[in-house]
This record gives sequence, C-alpha cells and structure tokens, in this order.
Amino acid sequence: MSTVNPAPVKNEWKFPASFWTANIVELFERAAYYAVFIAITLYLTDVVGYDDIWAAWIGGVFSAGLYFLPPFTGAFADKIGFRRAMILAFTLLTIGYFTLGFAPYKAIVLPALVVLMFGGSFIKSVITGTVAKTTNEATRARGYSIFYGMVNVGSFLGKTFAFPLRVNLGIESINYYSAAMTFIAVIVVAVYFKDISSEGAGKSFREVWEGLLRVVRNYRLFVLILIVTGFWMIQHQLYATMPKYVLRTVGQGASPEWIANVNPFVVMTTVVIITSMMKKVSALSSMTIGMFLMPISAITMALYPVLQSFTGNSVNFGIFSAHPVTVMMIAGIVFQGLAECFISPRYLEYFSLQAPKGEEGLYLGFGHLHSFFASLLGFGLSGYLLTAYCPDPKTLRSDQMATAYDEAYMIWIIFAAIGLISGIALLIYNRFIAQRNAAATA
Repeated sequence: MSTVNPAPVKNEWKFPASFWTANIVELFERAAYYAVFIAITLYLTDVVGYDDIWAAWIGGVFSAGLYFLPPFTGAFADKIGFRRAMILAFTLLTIGYFTLGFAPYKAIVLPALVVLMFGGSFIKSVITGTVAKTTNEATRARGYSIFYGMVNVGSFLGKTFAFPLRVNLGIESINYYSAAMTFIAVIVVAVYFKDISSEGAGKSFREVWEGLLRVVRNYRLFVLILIVTGFWMIQHQLYATMPKYVLRTVGQGASPEWIANVNPFVVMTTVVIITSMMKKVSALSSMTIGMFLMPISAITMALYPVLQSFTGNSVNFGIFSAHPVTVMMIAGIVFQGLAECFISPRYLEYFSLQAPKGEEGLYLGFGHLHSFFASLLGFGLSGYLLTAYCPDPKTLRSDQMATAYDEAYMIWIIFAAIGLISGIALLIYNRFIAQRNAAATA
C-alpha cells in the first residue's frame, strides 16, 4: 500500500526582511505625504501668502511632478541600488518637509517643494520595485495586497493626525510631523534594509524618454489617458478644493482632513467586493460605470443648499450633528470611492493589455499619466473656481461676507459637467474600440 504525500503548502506570508522594511517605511512616507498634501493649498495661502490661483497652480505642478518623474528616478535608482536610493529619497523628504515648516517664505518654499517632488518620485519607484523583486509567483498577490494596504493605512493616519496638528499647533506643525516620519524612515532603512541586486540594471534616461514617446504616440492609449483624466480631475479636488471649501463654508472648526479619509475607507472596504463582482465584465465597461458615478458624486456635493433648506445649519443624527455641507461632502466622497473601485484596478489591467509584448512594464510605468494631467488641470481650475465662487475671506469686505458663498455649490456643478463629458467620451471610445475589434476578427 502506497501513500501519497500532500503537496507542500505555499507560505504566502514568507517574505525577506527587505520586503517588510520597505513596506514599513512606505507607511511612514504615506503618512507624511498625505498629512502635508491635504493641507498644501491652505499652507500656501494662509501661511506663505499666495492667493488661491497661485496656490492651486503650485500644488498642481508639485503633484504632477510626483506622477511624471518616477520612471526617470526609478532608472537612476536601478543604477545606484535601492538602499542608497531610499536613503537619498528619505533624506530629501526630511529636508524638504522641515524646510516648509522652518522657512515658510515664497523664495524658500518653491525650491523645498522641488526637493520633495524628487524625493517622493524616488519612493514611488523604489518601493514598488522592491515589492516586485522580493516576491515570486506564489507570494506576489499577497505581497502587493500588503503594499496597497500600507499605502491606505498611511494615507488614513496622515490625514487623521493632520487635523489636530493644524487646529492646535498651526499648519506649519504638520510639516515638522512629516519631517519626523521621514527621518525615522531614513534610520529604519539605514539599519534594517538589506540591498537587493539592482545595480547596473534598468534602462537609461534616453530609453525611458523613448518609452514615454511610444506611449504618447499610441493614440488609442493616449485618448484613453485624456478621457480618464476627467475622472481624476474630480478626484483631485479632495486636496485642491475641498479643504478651503469646507473651512470657508462651514467654519474653521471643520475637519476636511477627516472628511477626506472617507475615500480610503470606502476603497479599502469595497474594492475587493466590486472587483470580484465585475470580473466577468470587460475593463472598459467597468470603467464606464465608475465614470458615470463621478458626476453623481459632484452633484451630491452641490446639493447641500437643498438639505440646508430643510435642516438649517445642522443635521441631527441623534448621537451627533453635522453641517449640511459636511453631510453632502461625505456622501459625495462615498460615490467617489466607489467610482475608484470600478475604475482604478481595471484601468491598469486594460492599459497593460494594450502594450506590445515584452513592453508591459514600460507602459505601466507611464500608466499614471492621467494623474499628471489631472493634477495640472484639476488644481489649476480649482484656483479660479475658488476665487469666483468661494473666495478667501481675507479678500472680502465685511458687507460681502453674508452672501460671498451663496453660489459656492457651482464649483461642483462645473466638475459634474466635466465628469459627465468624460463618461460620454468613454462610452464613445468603448463603442469605437468594439467596432475596431469586430472588424479585426471579421
């Protein structure tokens, strides 16, 4: 009688120390970044002294750089090794954040933001590269789920701490908190991170640039990037418009930081369910559902005057109450989070499938070009809309204050229109691609 030995169970939790170190410092970096980013336009206006338009454009260029630079800084990180690249990145971040807190002057802030832009772009490429190099076929899915979990936890914690820091110690204190987070990360990397083989690997800057040109010249992909930009323009308003909008319409005691945390909470709790539910639906169809949720999100935010006409300035929920602006903002952000679950995973899936064989990694490196454009356009537009419909109270006379924000809801009407146009454009794109595919198989 023979016995059959059971197949060995694959340990999906067994990762090298470098994997865990990279994910721990990713949590610190995200906590630092989102604490500062949720308040960046407030800082640039209330502390540094820029008006809403300049603050928006500066914040937009900063955000855009973080999405554009990683393929290039990643190529450099491959040459010098991930450990040195991480130490360099976190050192730059520590210097940049500390400088924003210590010297909030126009001549100093802009160079400090450039330092942060380069430091942050290194992190985006090196951490994901470390996850890729320290996982195998058996552990990759678990490894990336841990990574994305760290990103969301870091985002949540950063914005959670930002509110009490801003209220009790001032906006500048958030920068010191972020500098402390990234300084701890420098120490952790220096002591615990064992370098993984990467020196001499990777592409040259010229090869990366040529790859970018190939992506841009792929008109089917580039049109999709521009269409999806409409979705991310609205999503970016969590940072570009919402903090100033809430504080000006509700009052300085409001918490835009905690309101923004609704988004990662919704994504963390629903993305697996939605992705599983839509697995038999084409990527473009799933994305289309998400695109049409976005104008619903913006319209929901715009409807606070309707709720206010019934409840006054306080909506009573029994154990707590909230301003109508806060209630409708949270409801709108719930729709945004759901839309993100329909769009983000399937977008990268579709994007990778359009890449020529052997160039999937290169194409995915530029898969976030939509956020580059959305940062510039979304933040830029935000400054003009705030000036027109929700102006800085320091620019108003006392007799203007009573009616200054009566049409603040128009900001969200305009973004709803952008979302609707983007959704219709994706429907047309979907039909065009379907016709092309049918003609190819005929």
